[in-house]
Amino acid sequence: MAKDTKGGRPTGSLPTGRRATVRVKTARGRTVSSQRWLQRQLNDPYVAEAKKRGYRSRAAFKLLQIDDQIRFLKPGARIVDLGAAPGGWTQVSVERAKPGRGGGIVIGLDITPVEPIPGATVLAKDFYDDDAPAVLMALLAGPADVVLSDMAASATGDTQTDHLRIMGLAEAAHDFARQVLKPGGTFVAKVLRGGTERSLLDRLKKDFTKVRHVKPESSRADSAEMYVVGTGFRG
Repeated sequence: MAKDTKGGRPTGSLPTGRRATVRVKTARGRTVSSQRWLQRQLNDPYVAEAKKRGYRSRAAFKLLQIDDQIRFLKPGARIVDLGAAPGGWTQVSVERAKPGRGGGIVIGLDITPVEPIPGATVLAKDFYDDDAPAVLMALLAGPADVVLSDMAASATGDTQTDHLRIMGLAEAAHDFARQVLKPGGTFVAKVLRGGTERSLLDRLKKDFTKVRHVKPESSRADSAEMYVVGTGFRG
């Protein structure tokens, strides 16, 4: 719940408090679309809450809300975050897996360098690399409990192209997860609404005992993004 706190700091998955609406004035050189984007950012309660809590992106709340619903980021879990930059999902994984105290291990992986995150190991590495699964399992000292992917390719503006690119990343993440997950493990990946291709969904149903779609509250209403969650990896 939003009122949960720890040491006076909110820890729930919803924004806290109320903020006055910010109106963005027109400015020379600023397009209408950029003005709308800026106004949305300034008035987004999750953007403000992320800054308040020290999260690197509002996307942190998406993982918090998915986990509040399904409960797979447990203390002591070994977690791999694919496409970790800028690090919001890795931060949430550290909070919930409790490395150091609960024995959890969190590894973030991205081809873009990510600033260090206390409690996590962050690698500037492409998960497509042939040696990536072996490198990660060595760092984890065994298979992973959870593989996360919030990866998204840069939007092209063409719905079909963007859909194919997102699904390509989800499929690649699934292939990777099959190599590093332990039996009973969990896989989470971003997809597009109405767009989990039948081939991917069929593969997930073969690999996991339960597959579901989740759209967290923090995912903007006008966004087509959703998350597919597979639990109970068959191994």
